[in-house]
Amino acid sequence: MISAITLDNIEHLAIGSSFLGTGGGGDPYLGSLLCREAIAKYGPVPVISVDELRDEDNIFIAAAMGAPTVMIEKLFSIEDQHRAVTTLERFLDREASAIISAEIGGCNSMMPVAYAAMRGLPIVDGDGMGRAFPALQMTSFNIEGVACAPLTIADEHGNSVLYQTTTGLKAEELARPVAAAMGASVCMSCYPMTGAQARGAVIPKTLSGAVAIGEAISLSSDPRTPLERLVAALRGHEYYKDAAVVFQGKITALDRDTSKGWVFGNCSIAAMTGSETAELQFQNENLLVSVGGRLRCVVPDLVTIVDLETAHAIPTERLAYGQRVAVVACSAPPLLTTARALEVVGPQCFGLDEQYIPLAELIEDLI
Repeated sequence: MISAITLDNIEHLAIGSSFLGTGGGGDPYLGSLLCREAIAKYGPVPVISVDELRDEDNIFIAAAMGAPTVMIEKLFSIEDQHRAVTTLERFLDREASAIISAEIGGCNSMMPVAYAAMRGLPIVDGDGMGRAFPALQMTSFNIEGVACAPLTIADEHGNSVLYQTTTGLKAEELARPVAAAMGASVCMSCYPMTGAQARGAVIPKTLSGAVAIGEAISLSSDPRTPLERLVAALRGHEYYKDAAVVFQGKITALDRDTSKGWVFGNCSIAAMTGSETAELQFQNENLLVSVGGRLRCVVPDLVTIVDLETAHAIPTERLAYGQRVAVVACSAPPLLTTARALEVVGPQCFGLDEQYIPLAELIEDLI
C-alpha cells in the first residue's frame, strides 16, 4: 500500500485509474492537472487503509457526475466540489474526517485527491466500484446497505441541490435530469458513511492498485512491451488477476450519442490481418466485447480499449476512427459478482440480453 499521493505518483494514478475506468469516469488527464495544482499548493495527501478507519470517522465522497464528452470542455473545480461536500456536511451537522472516491475509474479517482489536499484530509485506499459505472446506485456501498442519500450536487454557477431519497435508484432517477439541466457535468457528494459502515462496504486497495497499474505501464526500464506489463500487473492484483488481451486491431466504425446525461455508443474494431472483428457497447463505460460473435467479456468484469503501442487507456469520448488499439479484459472485484450485486450491476441493469459469465470462463483459451 502507498502512504501518500504525491507529485511523484499522481501520473501513475491517472494512468492506472484511466484503465480501471473502462472508458468512462471522465478523462483523468484533466483531473491530474487539478491534482498537481492542489498538491503543489497544499502538499501530499495521506492515504489510509480501510482497516485504519475508526468507527466514529465520517467518510465523505467527492465525485463528478455527468457525461464524459461534456467534461472535456466544461471543466469542474475544487470550489464546486467544496460546495457539494459542505452542503452535505451542514445538513448532517458533522464534518468529514476522510475523503473517498465513489469510483476508482477515470477522473473520479482524481477529484477526491485534489479535494482532500485542499481540505488537509486523508484519502481512503478504496472506492465503491473497483472500476467505473454510469449510475449512482451501482456501488458496493449501495449493495452493502449504505444509503446513497442525503446527496448533494453543485455546479459552477453557485447552484447546489440536496436530495433525500429512499433508494439509490431513486437518487439516480431524480439527480440525473437535474445534472443534465446544470450542463451535464456537476460535482457531487453522496453515500456519507461512518468508519464502521465503510469497513463493510468499501472495495479496498483500489487506489494503490491503480497506482501500481500506472507504474507498470510507465516502467520504461522493463524490456517487456507496455501491453505485456499491463497484463502482468493485472494478474498480480487480487481482484483483477483474470486478465488477457482479447483483441487487437484498428477502429473501423464508431457511433456515439450523448443523451439523458450519458454517452451511449458502439465501437467496431477490425483485425490488422484477416477478417475477424470485435464489437463493443458502452454507456459511459464499456459494457461488453464480443469477437467474431463470441462473447469475451461482459459487465461487471472490466473491458478497456488501450493504445496498442503505449497501453494507455482511451476513454470512450476520445475513441476515433483509425486508432490502432488493443482490448484488455480483467475480472471484477468479488463484491461486484455476488448474486445480490448482479441485481445492481449485472448485464440486465444496462438493458443487455447477455447473462453474466465470469471472465475466467470466457478467456480460458487466452490465459
